[in-house]
Amino acid sequence: MKRILVLGAGGSPSTNFIRSLRKSQEDFYIVGTDADKYYLMRAEVDKRYLVPPASDPSFLTILNKIISKEEIEFIHAQNDAEIKFLSENRKKIKAKTLLPSKQTIRICQEKYFSYKKWKKADLKVPETIVIENPDDLGFAFEKFGGKVWLRARTGAGGRGSLRVEDYKTAKSWIDFHKGWGSFTAAALLKKDSVTWMSIWYKGKLVVAQGRKRLYWELAKISPSGITGVTGAGVTVSDPLLDKIAKKAVLAIDQKPHGLFGVDLTYDNKGVPNPTEINIGRFFTTHHFFTEAGLNMPYIFIKLAYGEKLPSIKRKLNPVNPGIVWIRGVDFVPILTTQKEIEKNEKILRKMKRKRK
Repeated sequence: MKRILVLGAGGSPSTNFIRSLRKSQEDFYIVGTDADKYYLMRAEVDKRYLVPPASDPSFLTILNKIISKEEIEFIHAQNDAEIKFLSENRKKIKAKTLLPSKQTIRICQEKYFSYKKWKKADLKVPETIVIENPDDLGFAFEKFGGKVWLRARTGAGGRGSLRVEDYKTAKSWIDFHKGWGSFTAAALLKKDSVTWMSIWYKGKLVVAQGRKRLYWELAKISPSGITGVTGAGVTVSDPLLDKIAKKAVLAIDQKPHGLFGVDLTYDNKGVPNPTEINIGRFFTTHHFFTEAGLNMPYIFIKLAYGEKLPSIKRKLNPVNPGIVWIRGVDFVPILTTQKEIEKNEKILRKMKRKRK
């Protein structure tokens, strides 16, 4: 039985990873850690440990103690801070990992570095400026026609993001976040976004699947409308998306290894522009693909152990398009289809016509 350690085990991203492994035909002994004493209690694991944050000087020592005590073979994280720690300390950690190179992780976790790589590779990306001071902000408003997209250079979940149409609000936003030098301003794109989740091994693409976001959960409580929490997503199969996302990965790493989740947003011409790569981890709702028949975490673990992979229908988009995953706080996620959703809309339209 494989013995796996999952960091941040009480959070949604790690929970979906664990549920995917449990869904496979193989038994796992899964140990979970979390730096939040409350989140830890909801971790769906065989054994749990409270740990300090990854920034704590004792984190490595405590991690290795757990690895030794529980005879852990492989370790995986689902949040940027712990992925960065595993990457930077990979030679000191007493368990196997399956991670991209240190340099690749550093680039992908700093959005402006990714932007420069894509720009150099002639990928279509939203023009972006680092905002070091109020003059830079003024220049951004001039350059982008009085409307800008502000966001923090690091972090997930739409951290610091805001659509702004006046200089005063933008300056107040950056002041509030103490964000001079750590924020960028970019040209506005459309609201539609898509994710291309991919697994690579020593430079070769193993499998990739596209998923379009239909809406953000709890969008009304976020100033930008982006919460980092997908409310519903639908599987897509788009050759243009595949081509652009693959090029975005290879522009950063010519020999990709591990997990690359490319986030893209559509421009006014319907072209997906890469905006970031969630590196070394699956996107939060990846259990969606597992329930639809593509268990990417299990494929990932089999690769890490050097074992024969489960059958994959095709390398690109093995899940049929139009499968929808709907989720929310305190709801069991629902797997359905666009066809079923449209059927309800047709019934409503028919009832409205009858009233007239």
